[in-house]
Amino acid sequence: MENMELTYLRSLAKQFPTIAKASTEIINLQAILNLPKGTEHFLTDIHGEAEQFNHVLKNGSGSVRKKIDEEFGNTLSIRDKKSLATLIYYPVEKLDIVLQEEENIEDWYKITLHRLVQMTKRVASKYTRSKVRKALPEDFAYIIEELITEKEEIEDKEAYYNEIIHTIIRIGSAQDFIISLCNLIQELVIDHLHIVGDIYDRGKGPHIIMDTLCKYHSIDIQWGNHDIVWMGAASGHLACIATVIRMAARYGNLDTIEEGYGINLIPLVTFALDTYKNVNCDAFAINYNNEYDTNDLKMDMKMHKAISILQFKLEGQIIERRPEFGMLDRLLLDKINYEKKTITIDGKEYPMNDVDFPTVDPEDPYSLTPEEELVMDRLRHAFVHSEKLQKHVRFLFAKGGLYKVHNSNLLYHGCVPVTEEGKFQEVNIYGKTYSGKALYDVLDNYARKGYYSRDKVEKLKGQDIIWYIWTGPNSPVFGKDKMSTFERYFIPDKSLHKETKNSYYRLLDNEEMLNRILSEFGLDTEKAHIVNGHVPVELKKGDSPIKCGGKLLIIDGGFSKAYQGKTGIAGYTLVANSHGVLLVSHEPFENKEAAIRKESDIFSDNIIVETASSRLRVADTDMGEEIRDSIRQLESLLEAYRDGSIVERGM
Repeated sequence: MENMELTYLRSLAKQFPTIAKASTEIINLQAILNLPKGTEHFLTDIHGEAEQFNHVLKNGSGSVRKKIDEEFGNTLSIRDKKSLATLIYYPVEKLDIVLQEEENIEDWYKITLHRLVQMTKRVASKYTRSKVRKALPEDFAYIIEELITEKEEIEDKEAYYNEIIHTIIRIGSAQDFIISLCNLIQELVIDHLHIVGDIYDRGKGPHIIMDTLCKYHSIDIQWGNHDIVWMGAASGHLACIATVIRMAARYGNLDTIEEGYGINLIPLVTFALDTYKNVNCDAFAINYNNEYDTNDLKMDMKMHKAISILQFKLEGQIIERRPEFGMLDRLLLDKINYEKKTITIDGKEYPMNDVDFPTVDPEDPYSLTPEEELVMDRLRHAFVHSEKLQKHVRFLFAKGGLYKVHNSNLLYHGCVPVTEEGKFQEVNIYGKTYSGKALYDVLDNYARKGYYSRDKVEKLKGQDIIWYIWTGPNSPVFGKDKMSTFERYFIPDKSLHKETKNSYYRLLDNEEMLNRILSEFGLDTEKAHIVNGHVPVELKKGDSPIKCGGKLLIIDGGFSKAYQGKTGIAGYTLVANSHGVLLVSHEPFENKEAAIRKESDIFSDNIIVETASSRLRVADTDMGEEIRDSIRQLESLLEAYRDGSIVERGM
C-alpha cells in the first residue's frame, strides 16, 4: 500500500475506528444507493416577481398537489385537496382564515393533523431517517419523528398515536405544529433547487426572493446577466451601479434600492432636480405599474435621465480603458452633432429625439463633471455598505457560478458563444483567447476577483469583466452583438434598435453543435440535457421550449410580467424526479391573497420531456457516484484493518 493511500486511510480511521463502524457505514451507504432519486426543481428568469416565485416554490411546480393526489386518491374531494394544498403553501395565513370561519376547530385540527402526518410520511418515504431527522423543526422534532415512523393501524400503538394528536390539540400547540408540518412537507417535496439566472430587475421584489433563497435547504444558482450587474454594483463598480439604478428607475422600482437594500438615493435626487430642472426628459418615461406613486413621476424621469447619462459616460470610460473588449463601436456620445441634433453611426447620419445633455462636454464627452463624480462616489459608498445587498451577493458567489453540471444536466443562463458554423467562438480576455468551457471558467474567475480581490489592479480588471459579462458581445450570459440602450432612448430609427443574437440561438436544433457543447463540459451526449434560460419562449408565435428532441430545454417562458404579453404564458419550470423529466408551463398568478382566500393555484400544463424506463435511484445521480467512491474507500479501510496495516482503536 502506498504511503499517500495509507495516510488517507489513517485519517479516515479517525472517523470509523473499528471494523464494525466501517462496516455499518458501508451497509448504510449501499442502502442509500437504492433509494429513489430526489426531486430537482428548476426555475429561471424570475425578474423580481416575488409573489409568483414564492408560490411556485411552495407548490414545487405542482409537486405538492401531485403528492396529495397520490396519497389520498378518491378518498378526498377536489375541494378538500385544494384546501389542504393551500394550507401547505400558506399555513400561517390559511390558519388565520380557518380560525375565523371554522365552528368546531378541535375537529378541524384533528382531521387536518392526521392528513398532514400522512402527507409527511409520503414525502419523507424516499429519504433516509437521518436525512429526515436533519430537516425536522427543532421544537417538534421528537414528536414528528414519532408520528411519521409509527403505524397507527397497529393495535398496540393506536392509542399512543392518537393520544399524541389529542395532546397537541389540548395544550394549544396545534397551530404551531401544523405550521411546522406544512413547512417540512414543502422542504421534503423538493430535494434540490436550481435557479438558472436572472433573479433581479423588472419586478419589485428581488431582495425578497434573495431572502427566501438564502434560507433554502439545498440550492445552486447560475448567474444571469441581470444578476451579474447587481454583483458588480455590490463590488463598487460605478458603471454597474449606474446601470442597476437606471433599470430600477425605468421600471418604477427605485423602492427596491431604497427600501429593499437601504441605499440612499438622495444625492442623485438632489443632483437630478438641480441639474435637470429645465431639461426635457420626455424620452425617459417610467414603465410603472398600478402600485407606483405617480406624484414622483417628474422627479423619477429626471433621475432616470441623469443616471442614464452617467451610465453612458462610465461605460465609455471602460470601453476606452479595455480596447480588447472589442466594443469601440459602442462609443456614441462623441458621435453627436449637437447643432444638427444628429448622430453618425457607421458613416450614416441619424436624427436624434433628444440632445439636451447639460453635463456632456462635446470635447470630452466621457468625463464626469465634479458634481457627477460626487454623486457616484456617494452612491458607491452606499452600495458597498448595504449590509443586505452584500449578504445577498456573497450568497450568489457562494452558491453560484456561470454554469453547473449536475446529474447529467448542463445548466447555464444564456449561451455558449459560437460562430456561424457552430464552432466555439474565440474571445480575447486580457490578451489571451478562450472558448467553450474555458471561456466560462476564466470569466467566472475574474468575476470573483472583481468582488473579493484586495489587489486594486486585479479587482478593477475583475469588475470590468463583470460589466463585460453583463453587456459584452461575446458574453455567454448576454449572447447578443450589442445592448442598444442608447439607441432606444435617443434614435427614432428602429433599425438601430435591433440586437442580433449569437449564432447559438439559430442552431438550437443542431444536434452536432449541442453534442459539441455537452462533450466540452464532460457529459454523455446520449443521455444529457442542456437547461437554458435568458431568452423568452414566444409560445404565442408557435415557439417551443423543447429543442433538438429534448436535448436542450429553454425554460424562460415569461415569469416577469414585462414579458408575458410576448410569451403568452407566465413562465416555464422544470421538474426532474425519479420517474423522468417534466416541463411545466404556468398561467399568470393573480396574487397571494387570491391564492389563499379563493384557494386558487397557478393552473399549469405539464409536458413529459422524458420518462425513465425504470425508476431512477440515488445510484443514478452524481451523489451516487460520490457514495460509491466513499464505499470503495471504506472497503480499503476494512482491508487495511484485516491485514494489520491499520490497527482498530477503541476496542
